[in-house]
Amino acid sequence: MKAEETIEIDLAGKTSLADTMIIASGRSQRHVGSIADRIIQEMKTKGFGSARVEGLPACDWVLIDAGDILVHIFRPEVRGFYNLEKMWGADRPVGLAAS
Repeated sequence: MKAEETIEIDLAGKTSLADTMIIASGRSQRHVGSIADRIIQEMKTKGFGSARVEGLPACDWVLIDAGDILVHIFRPEVRGFYNLEKMWGADRPVGLAAS
């Protein structure tokens, strides 16, 4: 689906929410929705079950929670505003996982 600026952040040891966070951008609301729909469909096809999904109606920011993997798909302006890469990125100190 040609998601842009896709990055993967290892969350192991940083939080108990998930082990991996994937962040990607879509060029428009329609593109964000298409990327999310494709990921959701592929997860079902490959037997990962149903993920929890938030933000699909507006498609500014879609969160797909697949348990050990969190996928965030943003429009570029929204991604810049929330800046999850800085919050969860490599410069964040490693500590005890939240319980």
